[in-house]
Amino acid sequence: MDKIIPLTSELLVSLVSFAVLFVVMWKFALPPITKMLDERADKIKDSLEKAEETRVEAERLLNEYKEQLAEARLESSRVIEQGRKVAETMKDEIVAKANEERESILARAREEIQGEKRVALAELQASVADLSVAVAGRIIGTTLSAADHAALIEKYVAEVGSLNEN
Repeated sequence: MDKIIPLTSELLVSLVSFAVLFVVMWKFALPPITKMLDERADKIKDSLEKAEETRVEAERLLNEYKEQLAEARLESSRVIEQGRKVAETMKDEIVAKANEERESILARAREEIQGEKRVALAELQASVADLSVAVAGRIIGTTLSAADHAALIEKYVAEVGSLNEN
């Protein structure tokens, strides 16, 4: 057991050495170590604060980006819709103009047909009248004077005209 329990002189020297070393360490080593640990803690705290500020700024920028993207999508859909409306309006105008032109062409064609029909009917009536006068002259056996001929034509044209109206 003698080896386990130190001698009193050794114990006293060890205690004094420990006390001197503790005081020297407390006085000279501990303040710089404490200062270094405090500085390190401050740096870590500052880094954490900066990281939090950066995270908040990044979230703000992300939200701004999302808002801008949503606005851009909305604007693009507005532009597309406006383009569709303009195209639809232009199509309607073109169709209306084409219909007007078609109606105008049809009206002119009808007028031309009516004019041609009137001319053909007048020529036909004149030919029929001439033939009728010639036939009537042969049947009667005499030639008609110009005045008789004109009166007969007028009478016949009036009769044919009244038949066309019915």
